[in-house]
Amino acid sequence: MSVHHDHDEPVPKVPLAMIGGIAVLSLLLAASASFGLVARDAVPEASRAAAGTEQVASRSLFFHDAPDGGVLISDAATGARVAKVEPGTGGFIRSTMRGLVLVRQRSGIGAETPFDLTEWSDGGLTLSDPATGERRELVGFGDDNRAAFAVLLEGETA
Repeated sequence: MSVHHDHDEPVPKVPLAMIGGIAVLSLLLAASASFGLVARDAVPEASRAAAGTEQVASRSLFFHDAPDGGVLISDAATGARVAKVEPGTGGFIRSTMRGLVLVRQRSGIGAETPFDLTEWSDGGLTLSDPATGERRELVGFGDDNRAAFAVLLEGETA
């Protein structure tokens, strides 16, 4: 015994139109910032330059996998070990670095160029990759996550 329903359910046109409108508005806003029609104050580099923000501290760092699953962090200038992220810890450092390394791998770039960690006079903290141009503004991820990287600007620790 089969049951056959012979009615068409109407397509909800208003919600679909609203979703389409939001998508178009998002694209227009993104394009207007790209073409300079809207000020780029939300872009950290532009905001810092306009505000006269200066570097407070900077350090070039290498991040390498340790045989035990940890991550070794060393100063690029001296080769001294700065820190070790033990296996199973340092989730924010691991995920941030994983993303930056993935961009390098996709671009066919190796690990020979160090990453730059910079603290700014406005309290900002930036991790950048000179090899790819990628940047991560770390202050937006909360105080604990910012502190995980900020400690790497201090003197030799481990």
